[in-house]
Amino acid sequence: MLVVINPISTKGTGVFIKENGNRRELTIGEVREKYPNSDVEEVEFESEYIYNSNITHNLGEMADKAGIYYALWRPEEIGKEKAADIIDILKTGLADLKARPEYFEQFNSSNGWGMYEDFVPFVEKYLNACIENPDAIIEISR
Repeated sequence: MLVVINPISTKGTGVFIKENGNRRELTIGEVREKYPNSDVEEVEFESEYIYNSNITHNLGEMADKAGIYYALWRPEEIGKEKAADIIDILKTGLADLKARPEYFEQFNSSNGWGMYEDFVPFVEKYLNACIENPDAIIEISR
């Protein structure tokens, strides 16, 4: 998660699902499609989080082999506190992931819960959030 000091205004449904090793919030359209009798509406709220994502730790070995494990799961152990601190690490690891997909696919979870094809977009989105918010504080929930 990337955190800012001052709360920001955001919108959301508050309805989350786990999908492909990720936890994500459903859009209002997805809620209405999945739960047609639901009266859920998109609401505006203040949040200190400017980016929040979650992915299975089954990808830990793959992340380690790409050199991004600590940046993703334990940045405090390598002295990284702000988004800007991990941008170069994530860029290098993402480039490696994309350059050698066959190598990294060998670390796919055997139960399907932690796959290369889900991990690469996760890292891309996290990297982009860091680039867009370099002063944001990294907060990891374990």
